[in-house]
Amino acid sequence: MHSRYEHNGLVWIDLESPSRDEVRDIMDQFAIAPLIAEELLLPSIKPRAEFYERYIYLVLHFPALRHSHKTREQEIDFVVGRNFLVTTHYDTIDPLHKFSKVLEVNSVLDKSNLGDHAGYMFFYMLKKLYQAVEHEVEYVRHDLSAVEEHIFSGHEVAMVAALSASARDLLSLRQRIEPHREVLREFEAGGAQFFGEDFKPYLRALSDEYYRVHNHVMRETESLHELRETNNSLLTTKQNETMRILTIMALLTFPLALFVAIFDINAKHNPIIGLPYDFWIIVGAVLGAGAIMLWYFRHKKWL
Repeated sequence: MHSRYEHNGLVWIDLESPSRDEVRDIMDQFAIAPLIAEELLLPSIKPRAEFYERYIYLVLHFPALRHSHKTREQEIDFVVGRNFLVTTHYDTIDPLHKFSKVLEVNSVLDKSNLGDHAGYMFFYMLKKLYQAVEHEVEYVRHDLSAVEEHIFSGHEVAMVAALSASARDLLSLRQRIEPHREVLREFEAGGAQFFGEDFKPYLRALSDEYYRVHNHVMRETESLHELRETNNSLLTTKQNETMRILTIMALLTFPLALFVAIFDINAKHNPIIGLPYDFWIIVGAVLGAGAIMLWYFRHKKWL
């Protein structure tokens, strides 16, 4: 799918799962190298930034845990020139869709000024994308808050799976955004030469935006570790309590069972069997021995 947006002399071409003809048209229109055009057709594994005479080529991957239409990772290829910006992706990306709507409204009302080159458009677009990542972190934070409430409500076993799901989400977030650090560092160094020294504060602001989101992810990761340690401690305590009760029950029942088994021996001179009320004598002896053992366990504070 091919979408074109123009505002104040700047052009944004957005391609979703482009065909070869669409990429060829873009290549001819903006003099994009055939090697880069070929990259736009297929997903790339590694994020990177490459600098050319007329444009900058960047590849970034963004997490999409709940807003993805296909996968948990969304790739965007950027070709940023002086007066044009080309984006290519292989899934519907909500932040780009929202950015296009804002751009359309502002173009009609003529209320926004994106600057005098496409670097500013790239800046505002990337801010929207990082805001979407922050929303993903908010979802994880909400999940962890729910987990915390359930942990202290006696649902430690059920929370093991919930903590694992949150750990998976946080791991996905970190894996997707941590490679941005090197790409933005390269873009900050080369972008000032390409767009001019006046653009330096915006380049630095992009890096700050990344570190802000990354710090949020790391804080939630620390919270996850604390909750997991707490949950494991409560689980261990509950298991130890269960084992303690079972051990005491074994200590209580084994001697009494042995006591009853002794009187069940078919011997000629059993001192109790054959006496009047022998059954009740044995029952009373068992109950008395059990009561003494319970008193002893409580005295030792085992119960």
